[in-house]
Amino acid sequence: QAFSLFVKAKEVPAAGRCPAGGEGVRWRCCRQAFEELPGIHRHVALQHAGDIGRQAGLTTDAGRQAGLPAKQAAAEASPSSGPVPVGDADGLNGHSCSTPEITCTLPDTSRVSYDDLTSKVGEVLLYYCYCEVKDPEKLCAWQKALCQHLHLTGKVRVASEGINGTVGGSKVATSLYIEVMLSQPLFKGILCQEDFKSSAGGAHCFPDLRVGVFKEIVPMGIDPKIVSHKETGIHLSPQEFHREVEQYLSQASQGQSDTILLDCRNFYESKIGHFQGCLAPDIRKFSYFPSYVDENLELFKDKRVLMYCTGGIRCERGSAYLRSKAVCREVYQLKGGIHKYLEEFPDGFYRGKLFVFDDRYAICSNEDIISACRYCGTLWDQYKLCSSQHCRQLVLTCPSCHNKGLTACCPVCQEKELKVTSRASGQTLKEECECTRRRPRVPIERVSQRMLDAGK
Repeated sequence: QAFSLFVKAKEVPAAGRCPAGGEGVRWRCCRQAFEELPGIHRHVALQHAGDIGRQAGLTTDAGRQAGLPAKQAAAEASPSSGPVPVGDADGLNGHSCSTPEITCTLPDTSRVSYDDLTSKVGEVLLYYCYCEVKDPEKLCAWQKALCQHLHLTGKVRVASEGINGTVGGSKVATSLYIEVMLSQPLFKGILCQEDFKSSAGGAHCFPDLRVGVFKEIVPMGIDPKIVSHKETGIHLSPQEFHREVEQYLSQASQGQSDTILLDCRNFYESKIGHFQGCLAPDIRKFSYFPSYVDENLELFKDKRVLMYCTGGIRCERGSAYLRSKAVCREVYQLKGGIHKYLEEFPDGFYRGKLFVFDDRYAICSNEDIISACRYCGTLWDQYKLCSSQHCRQLVLTCPSCHNKGLTACCPVCQEKELKVTSRASGQTLKEECECTRRRPRVPIERVSQRMLDAGK
């Protein structure tokens, strides 16, 4: 019965089937289409045996707890015209998760056409929510089922401290996703509509769906129990932040500023777009940020710090870490990040593109180009992956240089290719290229005057 319910949940609505030449696609699962019953049965048996087993066991357990016979308990999990129990789609309890704060239900999509649900014209959502999660595994399983149900792709990180996600899909799908997230009791009173940042895109912006449980919802590399988001800096709305930056730039131009405008992102993000007069650390990963602060504590002594990042989440932990050092006079952060700021001030103090972690690489709000081609120096800000198959660096190479075959991040990759050696385990090691070799892991800001010069 659990097997049957799982297959039933994968049916394509009649409106989405081929009108001629037979019924066409009748089931979809794991981004595959199936026209015949044996095909979907074979797929489910091979790929979802564990899900079916958990569904059968959990449904029966839930029934026993409620005093129901096993058959009746399983029947309670069958699809209806209302919200679909997540157990039907991903092997969870048909009524609710074991943690009472999590309601594991899926939205009703029976009245939505398959074409509307899977339309390529859509958007990408970015959001996070810090809250206590007693059972991250259950929340993770529900998220996976929810995204699959709505044909969303993207990345979702779940931890005991909350959830962080960026997903893409049709506007119908993303609207339903937001609706379900806001109705989830676990997020009540914490997550709100304005916490979801959106931009034009869709499911095609991500190669697949990745949902997992991690220690941190943003990888800073420090246990959340040691540096908690609860010790974060003072949140400023986009309007408040705009006024602060305006004042900072005015004072900096006169050499009188006691403020640091700090970009918490990685170097390749700030390279194509940043706030005027900012200090943008030359770091490759956010997990290097704590070391950067430690090595440059004198820089922040008695300063007012204005921090910002893409959507706000890195500032939550980053500002908490900076405050834990007790050297700054005040620490502020941009609520909603650059995303929200650009919604209200597309031609404000942020210039250039906004880097995003999907196949678009960047989104824009103004026409400014502040970065240059790696090879010829002409203005250019559209990233591509290094052409060397063993390198994952991003490179700015304009169409003219690209047509000349200049497609790698540095001469080592371009001229020699990377030498690959094998470990005994079969894993490969890559030769460090010029890009990574030249960049110190944790840069030391030796001259603080550089921020004031940038402000001018």
